[in-house]
Amino acid sequence: MTAPNARPAQSIPVLEASDFRVVNGANLGDALSVADELDLDDVYEMAAQAQTARLDLIMQGEGPFIIGEASELGRPGGQVHLDCALTLMAATGGIIEMLVFVEVDDAGHVAQVYGMPLARIVPRTGYALVGITRDEALHKFAQAACVAFTAGTHVTMASGAQIPVEALQPGDMVLTRDDGPCPVRWIGHSTIRAVGDFAPVRIAAGTLHNENDLLVSPDHRLLIYQRSDALGAGRHEVLVRACHLVNGDSVRRETGGFVDYFQILFDAHQIIYAEGIAAETLLVGPRTRAALPRDIEAGLPVFGDDHAARPHLQFEISEALLTHPDAAGLLKRASTR
Repeated sequence: MTAPNARPAQSIPVLEASDFRVVNGANLGDALSVADELDLDDVYEMAAQAQTARLDLIMQGEGPFIIGEASELGRPGGQVHLDCALTLMAATGGIIEMLVFVEVDDAGHVAQVYGMPLARIVPRTGYALVGITRDEALHKFAQAACVAFTAGTHVTMASGAQIPVEALQPGDMVLTRDDGPCPVRWIGHSTIRAVGDFAPVRIAAGTLHNENDLLVSPDHRLLIYQRSDALGAGRHEVLVRACHLVNGDSVRRETGGFVDYFQILFDAHQIIYAEGIAAETLLVGPRTRAALPRDIEAGLPVFGDDHAARPHLQFEISEALLTHPDAAGLLKRASTR
């Protein structure tokens, strides 16, 4: 078992509490705080110059989490608790959720409060607090890290048949890159607003030799083979996040309305074929495990850190190698030359 402090930190974008204050209501002038100190119907605004900053957390099950050494916010080594999930209604009528994290000092007292918006927060816009929950906070935090396919995505089965992801059932045999035919362990489904960091990425047909459009969650990683190392990655096989390929044309964000996301879980992290593109399935880790039903979590023969012990995960490249105006086009050409 990997020691907690040996785990890599995960970065989350957060606002400092002082940048999100009540402008109308019972707690007028107060900054964002913990659930017990909040009042429904208070209206918050984000400061005009406020921006999210990176809070690096080393995940340890349900928490507390540990602040990483390179974090932009917080005291490295300090403890952070996930306090609650808030539902906010914008003056325009849109619904936005925010997770509240609390950093504590060595005596266990509140040192800082952070808000992680699950959609874009606009400065000088009123957001009324209409919901507070502690029970669902961890599940929402986990879901935000789960890669997913959208409804209608065709998955290649062991038989070669192309089946829409929403038609898959546990036990169905799907073709995987590394282990051949494998049974699906679990299918997750969520319907969320297609806004901000949750808006899916559409890869138009033909962009990466895909016959149809592929629509996936933004952090979904695709495995691409380059005959020539066009990116300078030092390897022919690379894992690329869909959001890093966005060019506004053949690869673009699909914002607006709602999106149906489906997560596919196997006993091990797998690369499968979706619309002909090699794409990852759900990676179980210290953060995403909370998105799984209890019986599924308990039934996995290999779980936690071991789920990530897959050779293909070493192929991921950074966004810095994808600064080309059309990285997707570059990769397509490199895959055929």
